[in-house]
Amino acid sequence: MKRRYLLTPGPSPVPSVIREAISQEIMHHRTDEFIQILQEVNEGLKYIFCTKNPVIIFASSGTGAMEASVSNFFSPNDKVVIIVGGKFGERWLEIAKSFGLQPLVMQIEPGFAPSTNELKKILQDNPDTKGVFTTLTETSTATVFDIKSIAALTKDKNILLLVDAISGLIQDQLLTDEWGVDVVVSASQKGFMLPPGLSFICINKKAESFLKNSKLPKYYFDLDKALKAYQKNDTPFTPAVSLIMGLKKSIELIKNEGLENLWEKYKKMSLATQAAAKALGLEVFSKNPSSSVTAIVSPSGLNAKDIVKKLRKEYGISIAAGQGELEQRIFRIAHMGWINEQDLIMCFSLLEKVLKSLGYKFNLGASLVALQKSFYE
Repeated sequence: MKRRYLLTPGPSPVPSVIREAISQEIMHHRTDEFIQILQEVNEGLKYIFCTKNPVIIFASSGTGAMEASVSNFFSPNDKVVIIVGGKFGERWLEIAKSFGLQPLVMQIEPGFAPSTNELKKILQDNPDTKGVFTTLTETSTATVFDIKSIAALTKDKNILLLVDAISGLIQDQLLTDEWGVDVVVSASQKGFMLPPGLSFICINKKAESFLKNSKLPKYYFDLDKALKAYQKNDTPFTPAVSLIMGLKKSIELIKNEGLENLWEKYKKMSLATQAAAKALGLEVFSKNPSSSVTAIVSPSGLNAKDIVKKLRKEYGISIAAGQGELEQRIFRIAHMGWINEQDLIMCFSLLEKVLKSLGYKFNLGASLVALQKSFYE
């Protein structure tokens, strides 16, 4: 029987101890026992988000928290800046348009991080801007953005900074309170090592003040209702009980290892992955690579989708192709959550077999030597 290995940038592998926690006998969510679990989870999420502010949990994918970030803080025709450097910047744009906001698009070349000078000029030219939407890790290009520098432009102004940290949280450093980020969204199926189904939204006091003036429709994703329930360690609607049981275990694992240690570990895996790709004569796509996922340019004449398909079909290893216009040009290897050094060694060993079978010429074993050297340096 062929084993399956996940090295995709979500869903990421789920450890057995978390699967066991999820599979416990289900309990009623309006009991003292579950309220105690929710209280522990709420406090643990503050640690992971590097905040003292509330982190609301929704039973949805990360896109649900993104939608909540639009519908709860803004009103029709509000002017907002949206930084678009890939598919998930585009998702912010699509949601903003669907709610009737007036988006100013700051388009950046895929693989590059946004220029804070350009953003500063946009904000100066549009003093009525109500919000800036960006990503921590643009997953589609494996690029990390400089959120600290972006936050410096908004923290002392009446402008909300909203960050999609769905893929980057836990791997790529994000100091929410220290940097002055107002709203951060994330989800369960990446660094949290859980199945898909939970989304999170962290809200500071500045963001809470925007809630009162929002005139957009909301019901299930109503943050005012959610915050009132949060004060009692409760939820306004039925929570995803089993996933929250798994989340409790996930937070325990993350805290035991320590965020600082995790940031260092994933950075090391990112650098090793980049070194392995270069040892094969391949180009790393991003100019500012993330610690969560690495994008590699497919060899000339080879379709990245064919490489991804062959790895999965013949060896049970799932990596990801690019998205949109990049789907045939790049493939992406994740190093997030439960993925470790051994997984990367196995992945590159079999990636070499696939590349060789497709006619690409390189020194056999070169990526493995580069990986080992990088890991042990």
